[in-house]
Amino acid sequence: MTTPGDPHPPRDATVASVQMRVARALAEAGIAQAGDEARRLMAVALGWSAADLVSRSRDALDQAAQNAVAHILERRLRHEPLSRIVGYREFYGRNFKVTPATLDPRADTETLIDAALQTFADERAKPLRILDIGTGTGAIILTLLCEFPNATGVAADISDTALEVARENAQTLGVSARIDFVKTDLAEGVSGPFDLVVSNPPYIPSGDIAGLDVSVRAFDPTLALDGGPDGLAVYRRLTKLLPVLAPKGTILLEVGFNQWEAVAQTVEAGYAGSGGTVALQAFNDVAGIRRVVAARPRTAG
Repeated sequence: MTTPGDPHPPRDATVASVQMRVARALAEAGIAQAGDEARRLMAVALGWSAADLVSRSRDALDQAAQNAVAHILERRLRHEPLSRIVGYREFYGRNFKVTPATLDPRADTETLIDAALQTFADERAKPLRILDIGTGTGAIILTLLCEFPNATGVAADISDTALEVARENAQTLGVSARIDFVKTDLAEGVSGPFDLVVSNPPYIPSGDIAGLDVSVRAFDPTLALDGGPDGLAVYRRLTKLLPVLAPKGTILLEVGFNQWEAVAQTVEAGYAGSGGTVALQAFNDVAGIRRVVAARPRTAG
């Protein structure tokens, strides 16, 4: 592999040899699964499928192709997430388009999907009404609509560009007819009631953002990260809306490390302000961290 602009490509610049060099560069940079990433980066750079990389492994790459590979590799070595380079992220077994306008969906957020499936295990076929606040790519609500085939949903976000991405993902997944998209701050103006309200709001304390890994702080939208001085600012606003949006429904909120107690108390306070109480439950992620606050209003008597 050559650097961009080098007029003299090496004689052994075959697909296989360049892919090996990409993998070596990634491994030397400490990037895990370097071989798999090299394959995916090569496919993006060349516009080929994985099968093409195998069947054409002995083909020589011209200078333009090598430059394309070098450019993609440089982006990855600058810690740009692979998902942003290839343009999609796999989430709960499905691919979701990601752009600079959206948060890159994390594996931790799959805990919220697990929580919903467990909570509504006996109601999978019911026509549930679901609200996703701060939808971003739509990964949460669109996954839920795929898992609950008779459910309908509302996806709310303050960003027009994020909503466009979510709309495209909905169309790709074949659930466009069962979802509405609303541009709003949190869920202002959204009419309930909902059977399920889900959200992965910004929860990073403002002062911690500068210390995040560069793959996060340089590429995820700050609006989707910044949770205010203590990381709880959005939860405080959000929980004031929940008694109206879900007076009898279930609430599932993703939270950050060591935030479960504080967010649970905030949810309780939101319902207490309207004279209600809630039953709380924690759902842990694969690392055993309490990742989701689940709340369901208690019925009187």
